[in-house]
Amino acid sequence: MHASSRLDAEVTGLVTFARTTRAIEQLTAARTAGQYRRFYLGLARQPPEPLDGEWRFPIGRDPRDPRRRVALANGTSVRGGKGKASTKGFCLADSAWSRYRTLSSASHLALLLLQPETGRTHQLRVHAARGGAPLWGDKHYGGPVREVMEDGRVLAARRVMLHCAKLILPGIARAEPLVVHAPVPEDMRGFFVALGGDSALLAPSSWS
Repeated sequence: MHASSRLDAEVTGLVTFARTTRAIEQLTAARTAGQYRRFYLGLARQPPEPLDGEWRFPIGRDPRDPRRRVALANGTSVRGGKGKASTKGFCLADSAWSRYRTLSSASHLALLLLQPETGRTHQLRVHAARGGAPLWGDKHYGGPVREVMEDGRVLAARRVMLHCAKLILPGIARAEPLVVHAPVPEDMRGFFVALGGDSALLAPSSWS
């Protein structure tokens, strides 16, 4: 069994596994052709500007901490390899592309639909932060972790508020593509509602 997708440690949602060599080859080809599509729901404190669009910031390793990534400015020269930092602190970056759409926004909260077109480490988190909308709970990339409400309640985001909610897989054992959904987990749903979000917006029918 081979994992054909992965999630960061604090991110929830769908992960796919291929059980045969043929399936691995077809999923790899589908990724290359842009037919393997992933959709994430993310919670940010404020929406990006513009509200809908795409991020194409190149991503590389942070020269100060190889466990983290950095998004460079658009137009930055992209080098080959996997974004390894040089001994001089220069960050070699890989091209990266994410689409995004703001589904709703209110005080202290924006619900984002995020679609990675490439698969760089921490891509959506880094792109959201670079795009002005760091995700709740993502302390590594500048995301807020707590909010004091007007009634004195303290709401805490105990992990990165990012969830892989939908996959579209190419037809392998069947002719038509397979569409799979994963419900938003209770901790993320509860946090969204506590900040004033409408839980109905988390249903696929509201954003598919």
